[in-house]
Amino acid sequence: MTQLLAPNLAPEAKDKPSLPWHEIPLVEATAESLHGFGTLVTDPQTCEIEIVRWPAQGWRPVDPDTGDQGGTTEGVFDFQWDGATLRAHNASVVAQNTYVLGWSCDPQSVAQAAGQPRERALMWHANYHPDGGQLFFPQEPGAFVAPLALPGDDVKPDDFVAFWFSGECGLYIHPGVWHDAVIPVRDRQRFYGRQGKVHARVSVDFGAEFGRYLAAPLIRP
Repeated sequence: MTQLLAPNLAPEAKDKPSLPWHEIPLVEATAESLHGFGTLVTDPQTCEIEIVRWPAQGWRPVDPDTGDQGGTTEGVFDFQWDGATLRAHNASVVAQNTYVLGWSCDPQSVAQAAGQPRERALMWHANYHPDGGQLFFPQEPGAFVAPLALPGDDVKPDDFVAFWFSGECGLYIHPGVWHDAVIPVRDRQRFYGRQGKVHARVSVDFGAEFGRYLAAPLIRP
């Protein structure tokens, strides 16, 4: 099996190649459509974050009153479109917390795309957290999109679905669900975020593994 390298989470557009993209379906986020992925959140203060018990290393089990006491961390997750580049900063984590999530066009054309309408976001990366769930709750009005896929390390681009949120509710995703944060439709949007404090991350690089980007539509059908 090919050894996968830890990704640089803030790549320069010039360092990412021109690739075809796989456009994923856009569906309305409802309690029913999110089943298995997560839940709609109307009150972030009452949203419980699932914490996954530390896995046993062998046949001896982890004692039942241990392994899940790392708690949660919280802070503002700030998303901003810088021309055709979507940047984000997660104040709730202490490791690398500044990201380039994707582009609204071929990354080799971002300099020419300034001011053009954003019809989709080309995502180069996604990840999941095996240690706990994650909450995104909008701090300002505005629609946003969340590309998600169900748990499993053999994930592929066509496993993803883009969920449309009007901005009236937030999103809680279960542990193990693939995501790459959320995508604001407006130029900038901040979210209250809360997640497991261990913050383990398992990644997929769509370009490196599949030779294409993940395209999430930003225009509601």
